[in-house]
Amino acid sequence: MNTAALPRVLVVDDDPALRELLTDYLGASGFIVDAAADGVQMRQRLADATPDLVVLDIMLPGEDGLSLARQLRRDSDIPILMLSARGEEIDRVVGLEVGADDYLAKPFSPRELLARVRALLRRANTATRPSQGAALAAQRFEFGPFTLDDAVRRLLRDGAEVPTTGAEFDLLSVFVKHPNRVLSRDDLINRLKGYERDAFDRSIDVRVTRIRRKIETDPAHPQYIRTVRGEGYLFNPRGQAQ
Repeated sequence: MNTAALPRVLVVDDDPALRELLTDYLGASGFIVDAAADGVQMRQRLADATPDLVVLDIMLPGEDGLSLARQLRRDSDIPILMLSARGEEIDRVVGLEVGADDYLAKPFSPRELLARVRALLRRANTATRPSQGAALAAQRFEFGPFTLDDAVRRLLRDGAEVPTTGAEFDLLSVFVKHPNRVLSRDDLINRLKGYERDAFDRSIDVRVTRIRRKIETDPAHPQYIRTVRGEGYLFNPRGQAQ
């Protein structure tokens, strides 16, 4: 078997039984799996080999997972799936705010984690290796000083790239392709491939906040992505205040 072609996952969790379980399960499902018990080991594993995805627990000895996720997102665009034993909404929201791409509360089934991992990797693979058909069909969308390029999945401002995660790009892409329309959270969830959440999940709101920080002159008073109270969000490519 050519292991070089297999996706690599780094599991960071201080529970040895869970590390072993995920290493065995993901390994049997076609992944190369590295494991770390804390931030120190995580950095060692990252230095040895760059993973395609990181599964990162929030509660870790020493540096917690939120701090590690923030550092990882600052240095790379590797997809991050965060784990938490508490499963509280505040954990999920904070995790997404620091740059995680998805969140899974403990206890969870290995099958659910595997499904989340595969969904995140599909998004990442689309971002870095678009198919020929997708490249030919892709369009460039311009608004203000920005250009959203589907062919290479990049957001540009006056020709300079604006770093975005795969989840941020996916959501912004939905907005720019449906301008001047109010989209509810249900609409957005339905249009995001591989995204399965309940209607009360605040993940959409968190991602909107992160996108606003990158495209709005004043994120507290957005002109491109506006909140329509009680209904959802509206994207205005002209950006003028109404």
